[in-house]
Amino acid sequence: MNRTKFWMRIFAGGVTLALCVGIAAAILHAKGISFQLTHSYFTLGPVHAQDKMSGRAKPVAAPSSRLTVTVDGKTTTFSSAALGPDEFPQKTVKVHNEHTKADETYVGPTLGDVLASAGFDVTKATQREMLHSYVRAEGTDKYWVLYSLTEVEPSEHSGDVIVATDMSPGGLGADGQFKLISSEDKKPQRWVRNLTAITVTQAQ
Repeated sequence: MNRTKFWMRIFAGGVTLALCVGIAAAILHAKGISFQLTHSYFTLGPVHAQDKMSGRAKPVAAPSSRLTVTVDGKTTTFSSAALGPDEFPQKTVKVHNEHTKADETYVGPTLGDVLASAGFDVTKATQREMLHSYVRAEGTDKYWVLYSLTEVEPSEHSGDVIVATDMSPGGLGADGQFKLISSEDKKPQRWVRNLTAITVTQAQ
């Protein structure tokens, strides 16, 4: 066998192997099993709801225990107790989780109230800035979503966006101490479990 044919067979074998791995990963993901190939080994594990929404398989996220909120470059850190009823008015939101096909009830402060506590005051003077700003919310697994600032401000929007600290039935459980919930989204793609960071940014 000459050298050209040898390398052509090696290339064809590599392409076939890559296709087989891709098909296997797709089948496993469809069955709710994550597939990660690293060098000469692979790992299998459950695919979680938030990962299915993003189309990516990720390892289990670390539970959130602190929430950092950054407004105008200033960062404020909240514990679960700091967002409790002694510190903030609590909002109860009843939603249907299209992903789990279950009705769920969440309790926590509105994101607008949390942002105000962290330094973003909603006044006539800041109205234009609010219209040109957005919120980036991120979980401990690095999953992140965007909201326009007017979407999370109760004085501007009829829907509710809350930082949930409790859920019924069953509590937040594996979703950590904080979970971002939007009452108007038909699907939970922009709900963020194990919420750990919120940043307000003004669009340029």
